[in-house]
Amino acid sequence: MAETYSGEFYCVKCKAKVTTTGEVVVSETGRKSAKATCPTCGTKLTRFLPKD
Repeated sequence: MAETYSGEFYCVKCKAKVTTTGEVVVSETGRKSAKATCPTCGTKLTRFLPKD
């Protein structure tokens, strides 16, 4: 099962913070980020997560 992140993302298109759930992805450099879709406009959202 994939790891998920629930919290606030910033939507650049709506120019507002939205609360949603996204999937945690690890980049090539080892940095974790959460990727989701804006529930209002459908734009892809990305939030970089802090290091553990």
